[in-house]
Amino acid sequence: MKILVTGGAGFIGSAVVRHIIRDTQDAVINLDKLTYAGNLESLADVSTSERYVFEQVDICNRAELDRVFALHQPDAMMHLAAESHVDRSITGPADFIETNIVGTYMLLEAARAYWNGLDEVRKAAFRFHHISTDEVYGDLPHPDEVAVGEPLPLFTETTPYAPSSPYSASKASSDHLVRAWRRTYGLPTIVTNCSNNYGPYHFPEKLIPLVILNALDGKPLPVYGKGDQIRDWLYVEDHARALYKVVTTGVVGETYNIGGHNEKQNLEVVHTICDLLDEMVPKASSYRDQITYVADRPGHDRRYAIDASKMSAELDWQPQETFESGIRKTVQWYLDNQQWVNNVKSGAYQSWIEQNYGERT
Repeated sequence: MKILVTGGAGFIGSAVVRHIIRDTQDAVINLDKLTYAGNLESLADVSTSERYVFEQVDICNRAELDRVFALHQPDAMMHLAAESHVDRSITGPADFIETNIVGTYMLLEAARAYWNGLDEVRKAAFRFHHISTDEVYGDLPHPDEVAVGEPLPLFTETTPYAPSSPYSASKASSDHLVRAWRRTYGLPTIVTNCSNNYGPYHFPEKLIPLVILNALDGKPLPVYGKGDQIRDWLYVEDHARALYKVVTTGVVGETYNIGGHNEKQNLEVVHTICDLLDEMVPKASSYRDQITYVADRPGHDRRYAIDASKMSAELDWQPQETFESGIRKTVQWYLDNQQWVNNVKSGAYQSWIEQNYGERT
């Protein structure tokens, strides 16, 4: 197959591209605008493959989308391009509305026009796989809100939507658009909703890479509120394998929840990273001493947790990494890849982009 991946220079998108090039015989067209979190250095190991092509395109640019579809003739597409940082969505929601809602609409219309022009065999085989988040469901009861002995609820594919932030509301909107385009126009769509991802090549604004890099730099390790918010952590390479399973074997019109079976309080995650660094890069005092508690985020969801049993039962997928194995690999990766980190932090990467691709549009 030839798969069009939007947002393929981002954290999850680059893991998907690496997986497809390294572990399958399929080809990839990587379509990415290269905003601040897009990084082609994350694809250095696969970018020379004859099965890989890069297109610097904004998903809000319909003419460019039409050109890419006509030129590359993909057999399927995986839509990962999105603004994704909750804090940024609170201070500047406009970019999230533009990219996540308007951009998804533009992509749906471009894909629909392309799909309608395919012959019957290719039309029947085409898939539009939309990658979303568990944050569209809102939050779940925290253990301290549930009676002792009562089971803790999980997000399922039929959990009602109740987004809390501008980010999650924009993703919920894009999910609804994708399902509406299938119902109204027959476009063969599939939706997946995932839990919190972590792993190599993660842009250092998210919790885990931020804590690792701040710890190494001797900076405070900020923890919102009491740090008792609970997330289900999914190793990004496990997620990439799941997404490829869905686009190649998933059923049109279905939704699949993808989770890591690793519920952890944020403070526990920070403690784990500090303890690993105490072991790997010891210093006079513990890295835990750098933890600082800060005012909680507005509208902060307390708990997310995914029921991924449908992925297991119907698509034979299970995460391979426990949180303990995955977080150790992640910390070690950041220790071993200081050049990637330094380029991101120093702006050297953005200078390289401007030299090679000109001004971003």
